[in-house]
Amino acid sequence: MNPEPAQPVIDTHVILRDGDKILFSQRGGPYGHGRWHMPSGKLDKGEPLTVGAARELYEETGITADPAHLRLVQVVHHRQNAEMERIGFFFEATEWQGHPVNKEPEKCRALEWFTVHELPDDIIEYPAAGLNGYLRTTGTLAEHAW
Repeated sequence: MNPEPAQPVIDTHVILRDGDKILFSQRGGPYGHGRWHMPSGKLDKGEPLTVGAARELYEETGITADPAHLRLVQVVHHRQNAEMERIGFFFEATEWQGHPVNKEPEKCRALEWFTVHELPDDIIEYPAAGLNGYLRTTGTLAEHAW
């Protein structure tokens, strides 16, 4: 008997940098309420990864990034629970336009810049795994919560 193929949720995360500062979003919804992560969201069916990442960045922050200027920096295979796994693709925006605004106040409590030297203590573990892999250059794949 063949095992059932994995059907992970595919997420995109965007690391938006301004020098040594990174933009974070504070969750307002039930998952990770009050905790920090980078702009992110689920990939839509039939959507290329970079297009989905650029879309999510714009929908959440109003920042425009051409998909061609999103550089893949980390992949995280995350086990959310026994029934759900996710694969997160982390992109660094190498060029972008605009000023961040909270376009989803029902889901986001705040947008804030933090320096890479003073990151918030309460980053959600899954996006933290991708951010830490990117910052520490420990390789491009992290397996989290397995």
